[in-house]
Amino acid sequence: MKLATYRDGSRDGQLVLVTTRLEEAVFVSDIAQTLQCALDRWDAVERDLRRRAALLEAGQLAGAFPFQASMCMAPLPRAYQWADGSAYLNHVELVRKARGAAMPAELYSDPLMYQGGSDMLLGPADDIVFQDASWGIDFEAELALILGDLPAGVSAEAASKGARLAVLVNDVSLRDLIPTELAKGFGFVQSKPASAFSPVAVTLDELGSAWDGERVHLDLAVWRNNEQVGNLRSGEDMHFSFADLASHLCRTRSVCAGTLLGAGTVSNRRAGAGFGCIAEKRMLEILEEGRAATPYLQDGETVRIEAFDSSGHTVFGPIHQKVVVSSCA
Repeated sequence: MKLATYRDGSRDGQLVLVTTRLEEAVFVSDIAQTLQCALDRWDAVERDLRRRAALLEAGQLAGAFPFQASMCMAPLPRAYQWADGSAYLNHVELVRKARGAAMPAELYSDPLMYQGGSDMLLGPADDIVFQDASWGIDFEAELALILGDLPAGVSAEAASKGARLAVLVNDVSLRDLIPTELAKGFGFVQSKPASAFSPVAVTLDELGSAWDGERVHLDLAVWRNNEQVGNLRSGEDMHFSFADLASHLCRTRSVCAGTLLGAGTVSNRRAGAGFGCIAEKRMLEILEEGRAATPYLQDGETVRIEAFDSSGHTVFGPIHQKVVVSSCA
């Protein structure tokens, strides 16, 4: 199944089912008004949603209408939790190497993870709005899972089975605010503003062989304005699996249905892979040339992130955002 949240003037929008090719949609308020409502009662509503999705795919629903990604909020416009890991160690190594910091041995066995704000998440076409471009506005191309209820101490295997949906993410970062925050020794707040999410969330079986039970294997294309800067593979170089990350998150506490779990910036070592964020390109410039030459995002620039399956079909639809720098933000 593919699920989206349409704008209706409320904070949480209205749940719709969407066809595999993102062509048609239908409201399912008689089953669940919102995605969170569906997640809270997943065992009770999943069968009805799947039956309705099959009828929609077969063109047998009178209430179907053309799907419009521009109508979409984030699949979960506000979530109980947004926990983001850093599963791609190439990204971590680059960032640390550029500032002359060694890679601690424990980072190879114990995932990095932080809790981001989840009260106001951005839709796929929402502007990236800030007051000051000097904050170092950057995009980060990521994948995330939406989890069901998981108990504290859950194993990696059981945690993987508790995942409900996958989504695409632009985890916006304010790079020039990060050093000061981290120097305080208490984590991110101001430097990690609202993340943006793809038009649709998909059940893991919808991914077919692209989901192996622990990793999502898709081609990720990233554009800055009209230039493609990333040609990434999400299953490649992912040191920690989603199962590892979920188990790590639940080591000392349970999580509730609707928890968003990110895997961090997709980062490949392969030549020609490009970048999932500007910071990585700047880090390589520092290592190779002694200084960073590529600027962070400026007013009026655009970012597009899209995931494709092995047949070249879009999976989640694109995240396509414009940067707006405004003193009134």
